[in-house]
Amino acid sequence: MAELRFDGRVVIVTGAGGGLGRSHALSFGARGASVVVNDLGGSHTGEGASTRAADVVVEEIRAAGGKAVANYDSVLDGDKIVETAMKAFGRVDIVINNAGILKDVSFARMTDAQWDAIFAVHVNGAYKVLKAAWPIFRKQKYGRIINTSKLFIASVRGKGACFMRES
Repeated sequence: MAELRFDGRVVIVTGAGGGLGRSHALSFGARGASVVVNDLGGSHTGEGASTRAADVVVEEIRAAGGKAVANYDSVLDGDKIVETAMKAFGRVDIVINNAGILKDVSFARMTDAQWDAIFAVHVNGAYKVLKAAWPIFRKQKYGRIINTSKLFIASVRGKGACFMRES
């Protein structure tokens, strides 16, 4: 069977500075796609920012002969992420919504503010990036969407739930 190729396609991967997002970015880059490596560069809890995470992945893709650019915007600024793709590559074909944060507390102890922060990144962030990409997909008559989530309830023990995350 022939290798699946993405030559001529442009992929945005949010949360691509590590973990599953990094794997997505490297895989698409190795298969010929031009990749926008988006990562705010914050901690797993959503605090802080750094360009290092995205820059390292971009360099890995380029070192392997691929095309990639970094974007350091929050997924809540989805229009800026899509703008990076359009300026660098002139199109967007695939959006992989992978960005996520973790508030490492039990469900019973989670505050509304902590939940709101998680929801903002995981759900509103995915919406904001797709909302910006959607008109481009329609104009091109082509677009693909992959949504991942790092947060799920793994088990319930007694009165609380344990939250797990992909690492």
